[in-house]
Amino acid sequence: MNYAFSVRSGSLLGVVLILLSGLWLGVAPASAVQTCPDQQVPPPPVDTSEQPPPGQPSPAPLPVPAEPVGGARMGECGLVYPRGADTPPETTASSWLLQDLDTGAVLAAKDPHARERPASLIKTLLALVVINQFQPGDVIHPTAEDASQECTCVGLVAGGTYTVDQLLHGLLMHSGNDAAHAFATALGGVPVTVQKMNGMAQSLGATDTRVATPSGLDGPGMMTSAYDLSLIFHAGMRLPAFAAAVSTKAYEFPAQNGKPAFSIYNDNKLLGSYEGFLGGKTGFTDDARHTYVGGAARGGRRLAVVMMRAEQRPTLVVQQAAQLLDYGFNLAKSGKGSVGQLIEPVATTQEPSAAEQAGAAPGAAAQGAAAHRDAFGTTGWLVTLVVALLIVAGFVLGRLRRRTR
Repeated sequence: MNYAFSVRSGSLLGVVLILLSGLWLGVAPASAVQTCPDQQVPPPPVDTSEQPPPGQPSPAPLPVPAEPVGGARMGECGLVYPRGADTPPETTASSWLLQDLDTGAVLAAKDPHARERPASLIKTLLALVVINQFQPGDVIHPTAEDASQECTCVGLVAGGTYTVDQLLHGLLMHSGNDAAHAFATALGGVPVTVQKMNGMAQSLGATDTRVATPSGLDGPGMMTSAYDLSLIFHAGMRLPAFAAAVSTKAYEFPAQNGKPAFSIYNDNKLLGSYEGFLGGKTGFTDDARHTYVGGAARGGRRLAVVMMRAEQRPTLVVQQAAQLLDYGFNLAKSGKGSVGQLIEPVATTQEPSAAEQAGAAPGAAAQGAAAHRDAFGTTGWLVTLVVALLIVAGFVLGRLRRRTR
């Protein structure tokens, strides 16, 4: 009888140990151990635009969070879409993300945390800083340096008089690098502005983002992701001044110092041609390639898409964006669910503290907020489950031993 007990209890103990070992090995989520393309840094540059000044080292890669921001599936490589849903359309983009602008739900994505260069899409982050710091009617007088930036430019006149609202339209509608530099000068200079932009990214939980230039021209260590730019656009579309500027099709700048009044037109070709289009932003540099963000409203839903490192052939990027938006609206209607969530920002318009601006790593606030939401973490809960199973197994074995005796 004792022998029979030892076999039965040994078998039960073996099963328990096998189950526990499987749980222990599965403590780390599968998504956390995947190595996706461009997980730490963007691809190598094609020119010298990202070389640091003489005597300064290249910035180290930003840390990759232990768990994917936005949910486990945000750490998956390749296409990420609800199980049972249609496959997303093919695009030339290296990464992209479709979001619900009202709920922050991620409907589908491709390598959402891949780190790429933003090009002029980073101007959306600059716009958040500007709206936080200035009133629409505040006046800015561009300097000669502001007016002579590497273009795309609005055509600002040095010494002219412009309101913040006018420059904001030039920044977001026409991607004016002169408008970006004029804002940077008014904010205290380029280094201070970059610091403010990184602080704003940190407050939004954008852990993949490091700003090197206010305009989006490539610079040392410049990077972001489709997920982060979705966070930024989501925050921007909650601000009336931002939403109004990206949705404006044509805007007139006043005469300045002998230069007659002139009109600028929105670079986003879906405005006026795509049903319910709300506005967005385009970008391009040789290293970043084509980048894009745009939103639309249809059937009571507001969706937005971000595309990174895309090409204009064989299909124009705006047409690829339209196909992804169509897919998103059909997906939302199908009720298949989402694959992730844009983590709600700590504060979309709150100025970072002096300590944060002084050098806190981008993303640290987001990780702290996540820890506050669940300080125990996934690993902690799984370890608790293992301990609970051990206690139950011990109880069962104890009862068997008493029955056998």
